[in-house]
Order: sequence, then structure tokens, then C-alpha cells
Amino acid sequence: MPRRFFKKLTPRPEVLHNRWYLKPFRSRFTDPRLWAVHRRSITASFGVALAICFVPLPVHMLLGVTIAVLAHLNVPVMLATLLLVNPLTVVPVYYLAYRVGAVALGYAPEHFAFELSWNWLQYGLGPVWRPFLAGCLICGVVAGTAGWFGLESFWRWHVRHRYRLRPGRSSF
Repeated sequence: MPRRFFKKLTPRPEVLHNRWYLKPFRSRFTDPRLWAVHRRSITASFGVALAICFVPLPVHMLLGVTIAVLAHLNVPVMLATLLLVNPLTVVPVYYLAYRVGAVALGYAPEHFAFELSWNWLQYGLGPVWRPFLAGCLICGVVAGTAGWFGLESFWRWHVRHRYRLRPGRSSF
């Protein structure tokens, strides 16, 4: 896998140690396991971040960093992957989750008009919350597993391919 690419993304521990806003978390964020460029750390971070993308609350970054620190996963890969769900992609992602949940629960997908009001949250959200949350759970598990497995497979293929292309490798 392009280890050099991931090395460019990761800051050096001494740079993080000198940041004033990370002072309360200095002992946590200077842990080298959070910045390690290893296959297991990066593929797990990618899979977990894809699963977190389907959490229907706007806490993706906070949740991702917390899980990365607690599980010793790669923080830059986690944060970069979490940027896949942004204000431009959030509507299609959550609509897909709603449709998947409606199919999984056997609901007929309803047409609804979203409006940012307390009245809509009280009465308009009622018929769509079950399929939406079920779809978020299903899509999160599927996307996380597929992302982890896909990146893991690609990483292994890339390493084998680079090994075969090495100069001086014997043919037997």
C-alpha cells in the first residue's frame, strides 16, 4: 500500500506535543499507535469510519477521534474517511439508509417533505424514524465491513504486486 502517502498525512508526535489546544490530551495524542502506518491500523480505521458515517447525529468527528484513541486506530485515516459524509453528501447517504431500512422492515417508502421546524420534528418524523435508524444500522455495518475487507484485500494485493516487481527477485 502507498505507505509514503499515509506518512505524508500523519503529523510528527513532536508537532502535536507543542500544540496548545491539545495540552489536556497530550499524553493520549502523542501515542505512536495513533499515527502508525500499519495495515491493521489503517484498514480498521477505514472500516470503522465508514460505519460511523451512518450515525445520524452530527458528531462524526468527535465520535471518530474518541474511538480511534480508545481502540488505538489511525487518527488521520479516520478523520479523512469521515469527511466522506459532508453537507453535500449527507442527503443522499441518509436517503439511501432510509430506503434500505424501509425495504428491510417491509415498510412502503413514504414521500415526505422535510422542513426545519419543531412541528415537523414532532409529527413528520414519526413514520420515518424506524426505517431510517434501521437503515443507518444496516448500511453502517455493511459499509464498514466492506470498506475494511476491500482495503485489506487491496493492501495485500498491492504488497504482493510490489514484491513480484522487485529487482533481483529469483524466478523460483
